[in-house]
Amino acid sequence: MLGSGPAEEMLPLAQFGVLSALATALTSVLSALLLLALTRQLWSLRWSLTRDKESSLPLPRGSMGWPLVGETFHWLFQGSNFHISRRERHGNVFKTHLLGKPVIRVTGAENIRKILLGEHSLVCTQWPQSTRIILGPNTLVNSIGDLHKKKRKILAKVFSRGALESYLPRLQDVVKSEIAKWCSEPGAIDVYSAARSLTFRIAIKVLLGLQMEEERIVYLAQIFEQLMNNLFSLPIDAPLSGLRKGIKAREILHANMEKIIEEKMERQQAEEEYYDAFDYMLSSSKEHGHELSIQELKETAVELIFAAHSTTASASTSLVLQLLRHPAVVERARVELEAEGLGHESSSPFSVATEKEDAAADTETSCLLNGGCLQNHGDGFPQSQSHVPYLTLDKLSQLRYVDCVVKEVLRFLPPVSGGYRTALQTFELDGYQIPKGWSVMYSIRDTHETAAVFQSPELFDPDRFGPDREESRSSRFSYVPFGGGVRSCVGKELAQIILKTLAVELIGTCKWTLATENFPKMQTVPIVHPVNGLHAHFSYSNPL
Repeated sequence: MLGSGPAEEMLPLAQFGVLSALATALTSVLSALLLLALTRQLWSLRWSLTRDKESSLPLPRGSMGWPLVGETFHWLFQGSNFHISRRERHGNVFKTHLLGKPVIRVTGAENIRKILLGEHSLVCTQWPQSTRIILGPNTLVNSIGDLHKKKRKILAKVFSRGALESYLPRLQDVVKSEIAKWCSEPGAIDVYSAARSLTFRIAIKVLLGLQMEEERIVYLAQIFEQLMNNLFSLPIDAPLSGLRKGIKAREILHANMEKIIEEKMERQQAEEEYYDAFDYMLSSSKEHGHELSIQELKETAVELIFAAHSTTASASTSLVLQLLRHPAVVERARVELEAEGLGHESSSPFSVATEKEDAAADTETSCLLNGGCLQNHGDGFPQSQSHVPYLTLDKLSQLRYVDCVVKEVLRFLPPVSGGYRTALQTFELDGYQIPKGWSVMYSIRDTHETAAVFQSPELFDPDRFGPDREESRSSRFSYVPFGGGVRSCVGKELAQIILKTLAVELIGTCKWTLATENFPKMQTVPIVHPVNGLHAHFSYSNPL
């Protein structure tokens, strides 16, 4: 018992030491939390002080997140839920801080109308610096003001009705050829990958009129994917950087196109015929007193592929996804094709051949001079078993329900979720001030999902665009899959023609099944696409 005294005295000391350490740790944690809270408040105050003092309107509600990073990590991890949760909390106009910049996120038809119609006065287009560098200084996305207007005038002829009519036979041949590959594949097709291949070939063969071997097309497609993968990268030109990889991909594409472009320019000097977008563009530039240099043409060629490739591939994939999900929609479209003489039951082999010859008569010379329309004979590829005759713009316009299906796909899953602008001056939206210099992101997807004009917007319902309802007619900016104003997609008519042609060929000639147990989730950044792909089996319904 005599030895227990010191031990008993040491026990409280040990307990006191532990408590002291815990108190110190707790104090450190609380101090760190207080410091973080203080820095967050100071960060928020820093942006509050940037409001335009000459305007009595407040800044939009919202959070600027944490110092420097803002809410970027929340945005990256939460995806579309990030904007949905904040819109529900703060309203259709809210502020945040993403990728190093203050951003005003905007939803709603009237708000979007003000932004899209305010181009060059209230706002100006804003592309990431890496995108501007990689695409080049002579492109439409890099032009503003009068230069932008001049370039759009030149491109207007490229996408005129006459030009689109001349593209259609070759475009349909590319679609037939690619579908033949899908149907000949014994395993499942990754629709998103196949759609990117389809739209790249349409851009190369139809828009640019470039004729080359399959191996070269595959190689250039890979190079273009490298360009696309680095288009939205940090603007740091260093070895192994995304920007350097994007620039290298661009230079390879330019080198492959230069000789062909020179030959096309020489040919057009001797002839007055138009065969592809390049020919129309060269002619249009002359009419507007602007001779395009080889460098301008190379940059425009890459921009045309960029415009026709990713977003149209996204929409094509979404189209197939909705056809897989909604067999009743497919059946109604098939009935319409039969009624219009485009279904299998209404087409005999003889009548199909005759109709093809008649419809293609005006484009036969074009096909020959551009390497021939695709017939899939002796080239190592599967022959198309499609019985669908060559389409015309008039015939496509008669397919009212197919048109409704395409429009609903673009409403339900718009390829691009929104667009970025920079405020040129302080202006008002929804009772809030949008300070000069701040980024403005208008949301196409959120506007489509929340527009009051759409009945049950969460449902895929093509009839909402039918003559009995025409829900979008009463509010022009409630439906903006291609944007609007002077920056609206210049190739929107071509994109819809591609989607309608794909729908006609698939519904009229094919059957398909989902190759996975469940439908894929859709990712919305940078464009809408299925997570891990959309896998399906394709085959011809009634092969020739």
